[in-house]
Amino acid sequence: MCSTSQLDLVRSIGVDDVIDYTQDDFARTGRHRDVIVETAGARAFSDLRDALTPKGTLVIVGGEGGGKWVGKAGRMIQAPMLSPLVGQKLTTLAVKHNGADLVVLKDLIEAGDVTPFVGTTYQLSEVPAAIRDLEQRRTRGKSVVTV
Repeated sequence: MCSTSQLDLVRSIGVDDVIDYTQDDFARTGRHRDVIVETAGARAFSDLRDALTPKGTLVIVGGEGGGKWVGKAGRMIQAPMLSPLVGQKLTTLAVKHNGADLVVLKDLIEAGDVTPFVGTTYQLSEVPAAIRDLEQRRTRGKSVVTV
């Protein structure tokens, strides 16, 4: 799922079924998915579950939203608590970054097994512009800051 401006990019990396979220509401298409990996935190929990098959899996990545008591971890807590009560598997994925993983990623990139899509490269002095572009969703692929 992506915006209109990203459709060609997403198709170019091999995605067969791309949904333009500015035109179509994936939760209301009547199609159900076996797996949904939610990384943006933009959709209601109920919409995500409605778009799953009865035995589908929802993976919440990172904390989104917010709240008075649990902050951005609300859905990270809600998913595993609700999972035993429904037929769907609701789980979370939290990443702990470490240097060894970055070395593996570097090696994969250098070997050509993984190709990151770099959209825009900014100089260090342009970081405010880079952040504005990210906030306004004017970026394509990854943004890189050259130090």
